[in-house]
Amino acid sequence: MGSEVSHRFFDAADFSKFRELLDAETDLLARVFETGTLSKRGDVAGFELEAWLIDPAGNAWPHNELFLQTLNSPLAVPELAKFNIEINGSPCALTGRVFSRLHDELTATWARCRQTAAKLDCGIVMIGTLPTAREELFVSDNMSSMIRYQSLNDRVMALRDGQKLTINIEGDDPLSLEHDDVMLEAATTSFQIHLQCRPDMVVRDFNASIISSAPLVAASANSPFLFGHRLWDESRIPLFEQCVDVGEHNKPRVTFGADYVHDSLFEVFEENRRDHLILIPMVQDSPPEKFGHLRFQNGTMWRWVRPLLGFDFDGQLHLRIEQRVASAGPTPLDCVANAAFYYGMVKGMGLQSEAPESQLSFTDARENFYKAARYGLNARICWVTEGRREEIGMRQLIAEQLIPLARRGLQSLNIPDMEIDEYLGIIASRVDNSQNGAAWQRRWMTRNAASLNDLVLAYRELQDTNQPVHTWPL
Repeated sequence: MGSEVSHRFFDAADFSKFRELLDAETDLLARVFETGTLSKRGDVAGFELEAWLIDPAGNAWPHNELFLQTLNSPLAVPELAKFNIEINGSPCALTGRVFSRLHDELTATWARCRQTAAKLDCGIVMIGTLPTAREELFVSDNMSSMIRYQSLNDRVMALRDGQKLTINIEGDDPLSLEHDDVMLEAATTSFQIHLQCRPDMVVRDFNASIISSAPLVAASANSPFLFGHRLWDESRIPLFEQCVDVGEHNKPRVTFGADYVHDSLFEVFEENRRDHLILIPMVQDSPPEKFGHLRFQNGTMWRWVRPLLGFDFDGQLHLRIEQRVASAGPTPLDCVANAAFYYGMVKGMGLQSEAPESQLSFTDARENFYKAARYGLNARICWVTEGRREEIGMRQLIAEQLIPLARRGLQSLNIPDMEIDEYLGIIASRVDNSQNGAAWQRRWMTRNAASLNDLVLAYRELQDTNQPVHTWPL
């Protein structure tokens, strides 16, 4: 869905042709899986970071075209709303001092973004949901000019027969509202972590990514405020699921999924073809082996753990996992620490003689995820320890089991102990004082008699130090 489309409106012939090409490409992919001709390269890291543009008072600043023109970087692109941008990272082998390399690149790009913002008398922040964002900002006039976003909105609302989207989120101050379009998706910015996988490990990696979603979303939660309401620690999870709702008679497009993968990732691509409507039938002039229509269809489903097809530098087809649960921010250093924690958990689970998905049911993994999104580091979830299913506090689980597991996983990739200590140490310290981004925001508002604008400005000032959030004062 990252590709632009050439026109906004489509007719029946477009849907028929797209379906024909999608079927052909899905059948071709089945043969690729059967013959084992996927790239054998793996353990490659990457990321995408979504960010907010703000004015000097800390409100959303809807001028991303001007910002991106001034920035002039191939690593930065528009997002759905005019007050969001996306920063991309370069692929990096998951070995050696990989996290220092990722951090150096992200820090350099972020520094350029800050310099550009200063020239334009605005600011830029990485945060899941911007506390000062108001519902009236999320209208079509503030939609980025890319045609694909307009077409997506048309199609979602058509499938709903014009009925408004309904948002209901529980919390300290529950939120209930109706909205006219999909623009609320723009309030859900994230740090998306990519992992290119070897074919022989991709099923284990994918299922481990599902299981690790709960501790990752708890550790990285950074979205407690939405439209002035105190909601979940990671409010963007229920918001995203509800703001792209295609109607009760259609399968959801934003979902944790229905099961683990059993034999191969082809199961997910087949489900895309079999069970999900075509949203945007953009017919492309590309050969079947480029899988343009299959990849586009996959891009219009936002699974929290999403499989991707891509191509190596020499044109070989490869498999990637996009882990979408981590919130944006609070700092570049925190983002890279979240990535280290994720990669370490996945690789650590892959070292276990018994696949963890054979012990922890998918139902438990899914319930864990939503509990962790709501309660963050204070969540209590189900886990299997030494073959015994138990309820355990998230902080205890991460400190006693998952950080040691992640350490073993990263060591298996020949990442130096000093590198592991630095980035997993950030997670350990965050857990030790129970201060992720969401906790800091809640505590700051409780401690200070101040407005949400004051919160955003204090957050931005501390973010600019690039000191990890567990060290932030109140």
